[in-house]
Amino acid sequence: MASLSNRITDMLDIEYPIILAGMSPVAEWEIAAAVSEAGGLGVLGAAGMTPDEISESVRKIRDYTSKPFGVDILLPNATASLADLARESRDGGDPNAKPELPQEYVQFQQRVYEAFDLADPGPADPPKDEAWQRLSTAERQNAQVQQIIDDDVPVFASGLGNPAQYVDAFHNNGTKVIGLVGNVKNARRIRDGGADVVVAQGTEAGGHTGRIGTMALVPQVVDAVSPLPVVAAGGIADGRGLAAALALGAEGVWCGTVFLATKEAHLDQELKERVIDAVDEDTIITRLYSGKTMRNIKNPLIDLWEQSDMHALPMGAQGAVAEPTQRAARKAGRIDLIRNAGGQAAGLVTEQLSAQDVVKAMAAQAEEVLDRIPSGALTS
Repeated sequence: MASLSNRITDMLDIEYPIILAGMSPVAEWEIAAAVSEAGGLGVLGAAGMTPDEISESVRKIRDYTSKPFGVDILLPNATASLADLARESRDGGDPNAKPELPQEYVQFQQRVYEAFDLADPGPADPPKDEAWQRLSTAERQNAQVQQIIDDDVPVFASGLGNPAQYVDAFHNNGTKVIGLVGNVKNARRIRDGGADVVVAQGTEAGGHTGRIGTMALVPQVVDAVSPLPVVAAGGIADGRGLAAALALGAEGVWCGTVFLATKEAHLDQELKERVIDAVDEDTIITRLYSGKTMRNIKNPLIDLWEQSDMHALPMGAQGAVAEPTQRAARKAGRIDLIRNAGGQAAGLVTEQLSAQDVVKAMAAQAEEVLDRIPSGALTS
């Protein structure tokens, strides 16, 4: 039987080179712990968590499994709040004026409420962590990183952005660093920043994604960052995909969509069923939810946004456009209008399994496929 052991499994101290994508808020502690316990690397999607929430989740993972795991946050190189946009447009106006959503986006929200018979949800309730929300993006990132270090997390992953500024602190703590990229240019930046692993994610992937297909991207990234190990992502949902990634020169896979419908995933059951029901053409890339390109399972709200031909606001500010529509949809029970990030591999997800079932089946199928390849064919 072919062995899946390689530099990635040795580096991360895992049995199979299968890594759970740190999808926030889907990849909470339950699924991260289950993937690690099954022999892969579970990664907690902590982008929206406070330091206290990260620490509590890490404690729960450790209560469940003694195996290695990771924590993922986002490190965007640029964000803008409504206040930032207002300051840019005031041109000497009142610096203390309350930032407001531009009227065209307010009108879009009203069209959403009318089109789907939703009630305007009004202002959101004040957040319980109001002081946390008042911090800048950089201040929140720094606090999250410090908590990850304080909790001695074995692996850190940046699902967006370059972790270079934190690499030394992580390495001094014995933490391995993973960086996600969608093109060769950023792969080199991640390498030069000192990361231990580069994840090359093709456009097939769910969530924030780029423009280059996995099959074309992975070998180019492998060549660009060698000898640094590369992990493939995008469109990989079974053992055939894992075997193909190895053939392309990657040494592991970073998988999200295949875990979306698992029993442990933190996702509405209706949204899990939409993933199971999806076929190859049932996803779309949109800027509706975050301002950046994000692949989602299609829904009528995305259709309305795309038909409007509106330009998304920058990451950060665009949340003020989408968030009220999501609250309105939830209040009305219209779960079909809720964001459901998912990739083109959704067509391979046909039933609800446990995370362990997914990991074990992927590993077994990959070994079977590799057994049919002549010995040494995948080694240079």
